[in-house]
Amino acid sequence: MASISSLGIGSGLDLNGLLDQLRSAERKQLEPLSRQVAQQEAKISAYGRLKSGVDKLQNAAEALNDSALFQKLSASVQGDGLSASTSESASPGRYDIEVTSIATAGTLASTRVDNLEDSLTDAGATLDLDFGDGSSYQVSLEAGSTLEGIRDTINADENAGVDASIINDGTGHRLVLSSRETGADAGITGMTFNGLSAGVTLGEDAGTARLGKDAELSINGITITSATNTVEEAIQGVTLTLSPEAEGNTLSLTVSQDKGSVKEAVNKWVSAYNELQSTIGRMIKPGSDDSASGELIGDRTVRTLESRMVRDLTSSVPGGDFSLLSDLGISLTKEGRLEVDEEVLDAAISESPGAAASFFAGDSEESGMAGTFSATLEQMLDDNGMIGNAIEGAESRVDSLTERFTRMEANVEQTIERYRKQFAALDGMIAQMNQTSSYLTQQFDAMSAQLGNKK
Repeated sequence: MASISSLGIGSGLDLNGLLDQLRSAERKQLEPLSRQVAQQEAKISAYGRLKSGVDKLQNAAEALNDSALFQKLSASVQGDGLSASTSESASPGRYDIEVTSIATAGTLASTRVDNLEDSLTDAGATLDLDFGDGSSYQVSLEAGSTLEGIRDTINADENAGVDASIINDGTGHRLVLSSRETGADAGITGMTFNGLSAGVTLGEDAGTARLGKDAELSINGITITSATNTVEEAIQGVTLTLSPEAEGNTLSLTVSQDKGSVKEAVNKWVSAYNELQSTIGRMIKPGSDDSASGELIGDRTVRTLESRMVRDLTSSVPGGDFSLLSDLGISLTKEGRLEVDEEVLDAAISESPGAAASFFAGDSEESGMAGTFSATLEQMLDDNGMIGNAIEGAESRVDSLTERFTRMEANVEQTIERYRKQFAALDGMIAQMNQTSSYLTQQFDAMSAQLGNKK
């Protein structure tokens, strides 16, 4: 049997072209299945975006449902040179803080050395360091150390308690030691060199000493000292950080409810809700001449999600001064978006923080509005929830359609193969007929020629 590449040679007909047309016609029955697969895959993608948006909204609702959010305190300072932070153990209050001095590190310089390349130490040389708390520390120096070598040895010693540098005062070079920690006790007070080379006179220059100093401040008239400029627990649950600008100033510190965090959590939840609504709007948008319909238009999962969210947003929360979202300046517009009246919300948080906490977080995990709303979304997001089931159903339909497509495609190829065999047979038959016709024509021509010769 002739192969497809030889179809038409025997008959002179374009059988290959005809076979291609038949294949195209047969494969048209696959197009509806392809469209259905594409639609289901688009739905799966849309469900994924929907799930992501619901998850973000649920996280925002969970944050708003945290009672600790409404108990959180913040510290505000009036004046320069002081910052403050709070922990869970802080309590509301107002404090006048007078800063007499900030904590400083001690410094001390050596006498001069003319040449940085001069060898200064013999074997066994040491440097003894004295500190404000009466302690001392000995640094071992290598024989033949220069001033730079002494500096490097000190800086390499983690326990030395000082950092070393070299300053040129215009007349000679000095070794300068600075305490690694602030405060009177940690301040360097003396340095003594032992085992110096013959003729070397190197020691401390007492006139350069700057003793370490503790920070001193008063809080509501109570004197506080601190070895560092980070003053912890002088006010329970509050950490104060001093900077040089604070020295000599009286500042005001107020520890109060962190209204900014509450408002930020509310606005994040509102923003996440509106963002989800925008996502849903694109998914259920009717088609037009210029654009296709949304992937989830008419989808039951989307309708259920929207109706449940609206139910929670418009339901009353019993037992408190605030019962509806609108009482806190949050309203649901006719377009399905949440809108915030900042002034009303600010007033509710500032003037009735307990009532705001009761409305959003309640006295149990699901008693407040945010808890109820979060639980609704959690049901939708659960492994056996509507979104998960919708995705699973769409994936199952894709698998089923793909199997049908594969079977139908195989049937199409079988049909085309049958056509190919029939065309090959037709081609061969026509070729034989052409050969027979040609033979008969030759015979008739020969007979006619013989008859003509006899005349």
